[in-house]
Amino acid sequence: MRILVLSDLHSNRTGLDAALAAARDRWDEVVCLGDVVGYGPDPNETTAKLRELGAKCIRGNHDKAVCGLMPVDDFNPVARAAADWTRARLTPENLAYLRDLPQGPLEIDGIVLVHGAFFDEDEYVFTPAQALESLLDSTGRVTFFGHTHHQGGFSYLDSQLEVLSLRPRLNERQFALRLEPTRRYLLNPGSVGQPRDADSRAGFAIADLDHQVVEFWRVPYDIAGVQARMRAAGLPEPLVNRLAVGR
Repeated sequence: MRILVLSDLHSNRTGLDAALAAARDRWDEVVCLGDVVGYGPDPNETTAKLRELGAKCIRGNHDKAVCGLMPVDDFNPVARAAADWTRARLTPENLAYLRDLPQGPLEIDGIVLVHGAFFDEDEYVFTPAQALESLLDSTGRVTFFGHTHHQGGFSYLDSQLEVLSLRPRLNERQFALRLEPTRRYLLNPGSVGQPRDADSRAGFAIADLDHQVVEFWRVPYDIAGVQARMRAAGLPEPLVNRLAVGR
């Protein structure tokens, strides 16, 4: 079973299409770690594609915000404006789909899906201490998380935590991690729609637990085209600019 792991699509259908084209014929099932919408110009198109794929998806904080399941008081003004814009444009069907997304953790085909931390879906996991807590709490050997938009991860063995650098180099498209049977892993596939780890390319992962390999991918897409649609929609300029720098 090869699982295509997507996260943080953020209404970027162009980035999603590029990821799907690169992963073509390399996956049997699709999962998503949440934040289907928010920030980008294509909330309906992105949500519809995920539904068409039959992806097993959990919710993210932006999905909750646009559906009214959480207040946007803690969002910065730019994110709040994007959430309001998105809510006003989602079709009733897509809004209902997002509202019904389950909360992680969700165990599927040998992996565990969470959006943020294991017991707090809205917590950003950046530090080793945060990662260790989720690694020890998780019910699975391999757990995928999103929310940070940073491709990478952590592993744990014999009370030792290791920070993993998993991003492909700028001149490469993929990096393969071979899983060790005695280690536990907390892995971030990166963001499809709005990377923030200084690489503007769409990020995702393909997990092949039958062969104990996880591939981490980065693929280019038409960023300028997405930016043009964002400007035409009147979305905040900081969101437009950050796509090109991956920050």
